[in-house]
Amino acid sequence: MTRTVPGALARRTTPTSETPSQRQRLDKWLWHARVVKARSSAAALVISGHVRVNGVRETSPGHGVKPGDVLTIALDRSVRVLKVVAFAERRGDAASARVLYVDLEGSS
Repeated sequence: MTRTVPGALARRTTPTSETPSQRQRLDKWLWHARVVKARSSAAALVISGHVRVNGVRETSPGHGVKPGDVLTIALDRSVRVLKVVAFAERRGDAASARVLYVDLEGSS
């Protein structure tokens, strides 16, 4: 027997296409920005504690990032400091990925 919860649809918080979200999952943004090759690699990078959001270590791949957030990413042989500028609906080529962030290390 299936039990229904009254008002379950009214409490849904999933954004629709009419109301775009101001945040995107951290692992998804890292993948769209081509910091890593696979989304599972992005999630593993976050879970292992190699990503900081605004100076605070983040271990949840589902953490929402917003424009203006500064990400510090410790990769194998380098550390990248990126400022989130935009989001993407889909993963594109390298040129379209570069418009998603400003590289703060390259500006100094």
